[in-house]
Amino acid sequence: MTPGAAELLGKVGKDPIQYIHIHVGLVKGQMCDEDHAANVHAAENGLRVFSRFEVAANEFIYVITEADRSVTTILLPSEY
Repeated sequence: MTPGAAELLGKVGKDPIQYIHIHVGLVKGQMCDEDHAANVHAAENGLRVFSRFEVAANEFIYVITEADRSVTTILLPSEY
């Protein structure tokens, strides 16, 4: 997790693990149907999985798992 994402999640009192669980579990959550389908396709075909979450009003994080599954990162859009 990047320092910016850690600061934001701490400020709004959110646990980063909850977003990891949603992301890894391919739960649709806040994603549109098209983005959710893209993540399911990515997971099934060894591609990068990308999720976006609104953690507070107009405050977002990204959760990205690389195609080789070597790392999952939580970051701010400005850190992308």
